[in-house]
Amino acid sequence: MARQPRLALPGYPHHVIQRGNNRQPIVQDESDRKMLYSLWLEESQRHKVAVNAYVLLDNHFHMLLTPPNDEAMSLMMQSVGRSYVRYFNKRHNRSGTLWEGRYKSSLIDSEAYLLTCMAYIDLNPVRAGLAESAEDFHWSSYKHLTGQKIDKLVTPHALYWGLGNTPFAREAAYAEFVAGGLSVATQKDLTESALKGRVVGRPDFLTSLEKSTRRQILPQKAGRPFKKRPRP
Repeated sequence: MARQPRLALPGYPHHVIQRGNNRQPIVQDESDRKMLYSLWLEESQRHKVAVNAYVLLDNHFHMLLTPPNDEAMSLMMQSVGRSYVRYFNKRHNRSGTLWEGRYKSSLIDSEAYLLTCMAYIDLNPVRAGLAESAEDFHWSSYKHLTGQKIDKLVTPHALYWGLGNTPFAREAAYAEFVAGGLSVATQKDLTESALKGRVVGRPDFLTSLEKSTRRQILPQKAGRPFKKRPRP
């Protein structure tokens, strides 16, 4: 069966996951991290893709991207992926693939799940045991969104701006939201939805999206479809 084209719609945030092949490291030191970051910055600006949140760990990364058109996100990710693999292989005297296939993504219902997905991304280092709190980790969007540093890569989503009337109010509100944490069920749902390419949203949002895109969005019932028996 042919693989269904990735769902990427302009103006909607998309949760993106890219893993190293066989969970191998995609960065080995600060030089690698700086190179990957610089490629993200260059290509997101080139394709006008807004990076609403991100985190870079040793063997994978997460991003929340809002593209301006159907192709921009894919073009950005492809360009970053190719350029970084060339750099990484040359620098570390290796060959072959680095990524675990193509990147995974899921479209997010921003009204209901945007802040949750942002917090999920910024809390990744805590879940991985790499930091005691989100603010202790350098390679994420958390410090920009809480006013602790200026990060050129991050473009806050419009709903983030709605957290308060002043920068301090917005930053404090987001910090409080992240500090509240996320349930295990929510974390699992966001991870699996991205890996499976499933849209994350409210039932009415899913129904509306299915009608507008003419694609299967709503979950299908398990088992074979019921067939009526012919009358004798």
